[in-house]
Amino acid sequence: MGFQLHTRETAGVVIVEAVGKLTLTDGHTQLRDLMHVFTGDGSKKFVLNLARVELIDSYGIGELARSYSVARRAGGDIKLATVSRRVLEALELSRLTTVFQVYSSESVAIESFVRRP
Repeated sequence: MGFQLHTRETAGVVIVEAVGKLTLTDGHTQLRDLMHVFTGDGSKKFVLNLARVELIDSYGIGELARSYSVARRAGGDIKLATVSRRVLEALELSRLTTVFQVYSSESVAIESFVRRP
């Protein structure tokens, strides 16, 4: 399986569900392109659900960081939810866990936006 993104919105938060491999050969710039589209339309709150991401490589790590930058430049934020152990280890090695807030579930990540003014 390549890489796919599915989006939906709830409580003013855009949920992006990533599926497959976020790698140089599969991920390309899909996530960053999606962030450009949504931030261009005024969206600022994003939850990236990584439960179904099978593999992430250094390119995928970079793509997460670049997508985060796109959201932040637009005055927004991306929070990660349901990150698998394998992906979490890669995020810890790259120190991205110091950049992203990581939540155990999508609903808790959404709630963190709703509680914040």
